[in-house]
Amino acid sequence: MRLRSVGAAAALLVGVLSLGGFGGSEASSAGAAPACASEVTTKVLPRWARAGFSGSDPRMPYELGRNGGIAAIVFGYPLLSPPAKERANKILWVERRLSRRPTALWIHAQRMTRSRAVGSAVTRVVAGGPGPSIVNLPVAGCWRFTLTWSGRSDTLDLEYLR
Repeated sequence: MRLRSVGAAAALLVGVLSLGGFGGSEASSAGAAPACASEVTTKVLPRWARAGFSGSDPRMPYELGRNGGIAAIVFGYPLLSPPAKERANKILWVERRLSRRPTALWIHAQRMTRSRAVGSAVTRVVAGGPGPSIVNLPVAGCWRFTLTWSGRSDTLDLEYLR
């Protein structure tokens, strides 16, 4: 009797998942990753990201991580691949809450087409944790950054133009 119940439960689960759109469709999957979309905006930096800037309302191109734990302040805007000869793809990473024990900032970057990974992922490391960096990537496109540092993590998308 128990085996029949497990089998029936499994069949029911498969049926529910199929009806619920979990059959692999990108657009209808409840757990699907969001489409890659850089949200760099040029406006006044959040108060917690202003250290080292002069003036009371510093305006810079930046993007916040989805969890709000980090800001990518883009000094080399727009970001380019290949990088320009006259300027660098400089990003200042600012964590919302300073880490007591800073560790390296690990950047796992994956190029995306909408919500689908394309090509190989790349890894970059900013020694000493969030701070100034040059982040060059191999090809133009929308890149999803998964950032980890000091036991924390956040994600954001950045567009690299040709």
